[in-house]
Amino acid sequence: ETCTVTIRGGIMAAQEPSPPSSLEGNKPGFPKKILANSLEDKHLCNSCQKILRRPLQAQCGHRFCSFCFNKIVSSGPQKCSACIKEDLFEEPTSILKQGGAFPDNAARREVEALAAVCPNEGCTWTGTIKEFEASHEGNCDFMIILCPSCKELMRANEQERHNERECPERTLNCKYCKEPFLLKNIKAHDEICPKYPMICEGCAKKKIPREKYVDHIKFCSKFKAPCRFHVVGCDTSVEKEKIHDHERQCSYEHLNLLLHFIMGIKVSLESLQPQSLDVASHKLQELHQSLRDLELKMSQVAGGGLAPVQELKVSTFENIVCVLNREMERSCTTMEAYNRQHRLDQDKIEILNNKVRQLERTVSLRDLSIVEMDGKMREMSAATYDGIFVWKISDFTKKRQDAVAGRAPAMFSPAFYTSKYGYKMCLRIYLNGDGTGRGTHLSLFFVVMRGHSDALLKWPFNQKVTLMLLDQNNREHIIDAFRPDISSSSFQRPVSDMNIASGCPLFCPLSKLDSKNSYIRDDTIFIKAIVDLTGL
Repeated sequence: ETCTVTIRGGIMAAQEPSPPSSLEGNKPGFPKKILANSLEDKHLCNSCQKILRRPLQAQCGHRFCSFCFNKIVSSGPQKCSACIKEDLFEEPTSILKQGGAFPDNAARREVEALAAVCPNEGCTWTGTIKEFEASHEGNCDFMIILCPSCKELMRANEQERHNERECPERTLNCKYCKEPFLLKNIKAHDEICPKYPMICEGCAKKKIPREKYVDHIKFCSKFKAPCRFHVVGCDTSVEKEKIHDHERQCSYEHLNLLLHFIMGIKVSLESLQPQSLDVASHKLQELHQSLRDLELKMSQVAGGGLAPVQELKVSTFENIVCVLNREMERSCTTMEAYNRQHRLDQDKIEILNNKVRQLERTVSLRDLSIVEMDGKMREMSAATYDGIFVWKISDFTKKRQDAVAGRAPAMFSPAFYTSKYGYKMCLRIYLNGDGTGRGTHLSLFFVVMRGHSDALLKWPFNQKVTLMLLDQNNREHIIDAFRPDISSSSFQRPVSDMNIASGCPLFCPLSKLDSKNSYIRDDTIFIKAIVDLTGL
């Protein structure tokens, strides 16, 4: 909300980017700075105070842009503010209404023939206003535009380079899978890209697409895989082509691991905590599968015919495996019972969790209501209803540092009123200046806010406003005052929470606050606003 203000005249004009080019009367006037020669008042719209675009002349003789006139009469007949300002008001001539104005083609030709320059910094275009509107307005390479993605301001001729090289929100195409993604998500995309090249840890083959990596390691003979008996404690990882040699060489060790594992399960199964059931069940299933595979292998070996000593070893192994299988079946039965009870417990826990979440939501809503009520109470306790408001700003040094650093350049005061059912207003202060006062002055602005009684009030707001920085020795207050410009949008009936601020960007030099003075005491300053109630 950067505002440029004419002090003591009270006129505020917010800088606006040039609107897009159009040959229809759907825009206010041309900006004054496009004129190559001096400005004449007859070329100005009596509403927007810009150069006339598609001028209409009302019955009272005042000229308006077609857009401005239609906007004025859109809510019904209105009194001509120019007639009121010039003290020439006369009914019904000075009443603006739909169909009560005609196109002023003579004024239009005169305006469109005026010499013009492009208002955008750096552009050297010249011509007439007609040529400006027809071919240059909205097409200038030097006009300031907003990047729709990252919201950065730039010149139009820089947009293509920005979109391709600089915008942090720009979209790139993956060089592997060709799918689009945001620049900021490049690492996340690389981790899921199906075409991303990977290296096999076994055979060291490079550039294997991620989507084919799993299939590759299934058949890669050099890829190391854990031994099938890892579930019972074998920590060896072996290349796939050597896995059978490992199992044949370590058969005694594997059987001992199996025996100890099953006995451990039998002893500790009844003491398992509910959260361990799923893990234990999964391990038992893997172990059971390993036992079946081992039993099958032994039967195949025995069927092939062996020496007596070897047959005795195999028979011993078969007996051990049978015992283990019986223990396994009993363990699985017990595990199923635990699982059933665990599922019932989980259902109860879920029901209780839902009740807790519902209570938490209720408490959060009540906390939010309390915070809102506290805010309203603070606002009500600070409000005044006589048009006079004193704003105490404590911790001035810290707040000034925040403003210089850009963390909190502006502050709003609590609301105050001209009466209980009167205008609602507040102040806005920039402790490091704003607009023409940035870095050199303390800037102070007056804001008209939307109130409950706006429908009963007289609009536009037209009361004199006096702004003061109080000398805490009551010797030399810093005072500035203005009377509102009733044609400014800052003083019309608000259509949002508050209008654009209007006031004094050069209210007080910062040098006055940096030297020894009585404006700051105990790191506190006082701002006072007085709204003249005459005529209310």
